[in-house]
Amino acid sequence: MRWTTASIVAASVAATLSGCSDQPTEPRQSVPLALARTSPASAALVRQLAAARDIGPLPRHAPVRPELVRLGQLLAFDPILSGNRDIACTSCHLPAFATGDAKSLSVGQGGLGAGPGRRHPAGVFIPRNAPPLFNLGAMRRLFWDGRVEVDDAGTLHTPAGSQITPEMRRVFEFGAISALAMFPVTNRAEMRADAGNELALVADGDLTGIWAALMRRLGAVPEYRALFEAAYPGTRFEQMTFAHASNAVAGFLVDRLSFADTPWDRFLAGRDDALSVRQLEGARTFLTLKCSICHSGPTLSDQEFHNVAVAQLGPGQGNGASLRDDFGRMNVTGNPDDRYRFRTTPLRNVQLTAPYGHDGAITTLRGFVEHYSESDLKLLAFDPAPLERTLRGTVLPNAADIVAQRDTLLAGVVLSDELVSALMDYMQALTDNAARDVSRIVPARVPSGLRVAAGVQ
Repeated sequence: MRWTTASIVAASVAATLSGCSDQPTEPRQSVPLALARTSPASAALVRQLAAARDIGPLPRHAPVRPELVRLGQLLAFDPILSGNRDIACTSCHLPAFATGDAKSLSVGQGGLGAGPGRRHPAGVFIPRNAPPLFNLGAMRRLFWDGRVEVDDAGTLHTPAGSQITPEMRRVFEFGAISALAMFPVTNRAEMRADAGNELALVADGDLTGIWAALMRRLGAVPEYRALFEAAYPGTRFEQMTFAHASNAVAGFLVDRLSFADTPWDRFLAGRDDALSVRQLEGARTFLTLKCSICHSGPTLSDQEFHNVAVAQLGPGQGNGASLRDDFGRMNVTGNPDDRYRFRTTPLRNVQLTAPYGHDGAITTLRGFVEHYSESDLKLLAFDPAPLERTLRGTVLPNAADIVAQRDTLLAGVVLSDELVSALMDYMQALTDNAARDVSRIVPARVPSGLRVAAGVQ
């Protein structure tokens, strides 16, 4: 049989979209290897397969006014937003560690040090891994459980309910990400603290009171008052709420941490030579396996929620008989079917953002890819040895419960070492070189006069 570009594309797209196989499709195996690796037909096939999964370039964001970016940058790095003025947003989302902290679970308020060496005197951890801040403007569901999200009708949903008023919503300019900074500042373990400051005295459910107290803090710094009024021309500081601060942080993240110039993007734009031979073959492997069913769309995340059989460790979210379990999306929806489901990780810049999983249970990218092969058996045999010592004894013995609700899409998935290597080759092409070093976003100082929370390189 003579394989033409059209016949290869048609056969492979049809087979792939069935989504029923954990191995490369039969047409993929039948295409002569030399043709698949060297001819324009192979590039055309990969582009067609990507289009079928809506895996295209990230939309370019609209320009963000510089005054808003500057305000958001300073707020993100300023410990003034924490109860005891000892931690900032960037204490867990460090530029030196690809906007994460290189820890399985972060250490929040009261911690000492930065990055992987950060410790809490009492051994306290945040229940979930600190996700990276790249390309969040393209995400409509944020946090591991999607508790901040914009639905298909464009309506914002958050844990604050009506405490985020219509007036506050009108301040938000960037979608779900505009509400992102509203919540870590209210969490005692993350930023607010249990005692020792006026924010800690506010009742946990009174988010409005916490936000108002933060605005009083910021308003006591003349430089911040001027920065807010420059970022929102025509609005006096006294008329603003913490929604203005959160929206400014979002503007900063959108403007400075959106990266869409990867080899993969250049390939999608028509440059056949943007990918190496191995990366192109890896892309075709990825697109002809089940991987691309969930890792789809421009961010390479379907922004849905799946149970992929990751071990539960750390303090948990107060779920289950032990109170150390984490029921994931169920905590948002109340639906038992959502137990142990977490949002699909976006794959852009993923090679930079270890550890992996909602609680960082898997410490290497190859290890996480390998986990998808017989993930039920991987979970049952989970070895905590690679974890930092303090976390090794916190693994919850709930593997059977997690496996019982594992996503059926993973049933029968077996990946050979060769396939894993091919997938790793593809993911190397998902890194924007500009994301490798984002130290340029660190300000020299912050208006509070406190130490800039930037960590070490």
